Amino acid sequence: MLKKVEITNFKNFNEKFTFDLNNVGDFEFNQECIKNGIVNTAIIYGQNGCGKSNLGLAIFDMVSHLTDKFFVENQYNNYLNANSDKHKASFKFTFVFDEVEVIYEYSKKDYQTLVSEKLIIDNQEIIYINREESTKFIINMEGAENLINDVEDSNISIISYVKKNTILNKNLTNKIFNNLISFINNMLFYKVLDERVYLGFEQGKQAIENYIIKQDELNNFEKLLNNIGVKCKLKSKNIDGKDYIFSVFKNKEIKLSLISSSGTKAIEAFYFWYLKIKEKKASFIFIDEFDAFYHQDVSETIVEMLKEITDTQVILTTHNTSNISNDLLRPDCYFLMDTDKIVSLDRRTDKELREVHNIEKMYRAGSFG
Repeated sequence: MLKKVEITNFKNFNEKFTFDLNNVGDFEFNQECIKNGIVNTAIIYGQNGCGKSNLGLAIFDMVSHLTDKFFVENQYNNYLNANSDKHKASFKFTFVFDEVEVIYEYSKKDYQTLVSEKLIIDNQEIIYINREESTKFIINMEGAENLINDVEDSNISIISYVKKNTILNKNLTNKIFNNLISFINNMLFYKVLDERVYLGFEQGKQAIENYIIKQDELNNFEKLLNNIGVKCKLKSKNIDGKDYIFSVFKNKEIKLSLISSSGTKAIEAFYFWYLKIKEKKASFIFIDEFDAFYHQDVSETIVEMLKEITDTQVILTTHNTSNISNDLLRPDCYFLMDTDKIVSLDRRTDKELREVHNIEKMYRAGSFG
């Protein structure tokens, strides 16, 4: 699981910005939102422009050099903070796998150009390189003793290099190393606000309607739409070898894509990824502005569905505070973000928060600063 994120000089994050998922309270309700002492389901609130999207992009920056998964380069334009005179961005990620802490630190000049990398597993430095000092890297892993340790002018990640060029011995350190690689390979970022964008998790693009139909999930998708108030009857049709979803009316059948509202299209995209993350067992998902086109009741339904996938760590962003409720999550799973910091609700007040409190009302009254 992802435990902590620290970012410096990336996009709007000039000084070090820390997102701590480990600072949990002792609330006894909605305990499924916490896993192994780490927040498993979180909602981040912040005004437009505070950096919610950039936080997600920072987390998924490592996808570009550690995996071969889908990556949208134009999301990483203006990589370095425009107010800084530093020539590189720095990232530090803390994970926990099987109760073992893993720290991965690196710096980059842009999304393609690695400067340094350091990997620490269980307080032991396993991999280290700083290309500003030397093109040679240090490695302390059983099974990698004969690996050529000079990357010369190559920009390859040392972690990726080790993974692709060694057969590591079976021991705890190497097991945790493989757990880290697997976790990052199964991370997903997506948003459907201005444009449909996703990062990580798989390669290439796939037709949403075709996938829902091929998974034999059309009936369940129809039930979901009806449950959230979009009354419809759906059927599939194959036209020129491609599957499409049609909405069935009394006298006509129309392609769903031609008559769907923005909200319905967003629900369709969500259901597509919801099926994917269940099928492929996503490790971590970050959905940016997850409720941009949803009514409050629909937003709650989405969160409840995601909470059920307990093996997947979920981070959602929004600028809408209407879903702040102890019925849905708990105060240590709601985070308020501005350009300088991100802090959970329970850490932004001296008041003792209880399940019966209306925390949205408290928020609007200024109880959380």
